[in-house]
Amino acid sequence: MSDKQQVGRIALRVEGNFWNAYYALPDTMNDAVLIGSIGMAFIVNNPDRKQAFMAMMRECVGDALSARGLSVSHWKDPVSAPEHEKAGRS
Repeated sequence: MSDKQQVGRIALRVEGNFWNAYYALPDTMNDAVLIGSIGMAFIVNNPDRKQAFMAMMRECVGDALSARGLSVSHWKDPVSAPEHEKAGRS
């Protein structure tokens, strides 16, 4: 497998009072799997905790991929969700 092959992504979404992390395929949220949630109250004014949550979600996905014989060589910098994936849009 090429180091640059994207097998999925972590999609972070504000949904109600929670920040939810999903493992999703590269170009769709169809069949995305919820991997973790944290209350917005715990991260909204705490950048360190927000970074810690993102790091933990990356570790969890890395562990799951490793168990399937895949590895994560690097994580791309976060990008904004496409408009069609943002909350309240179809």
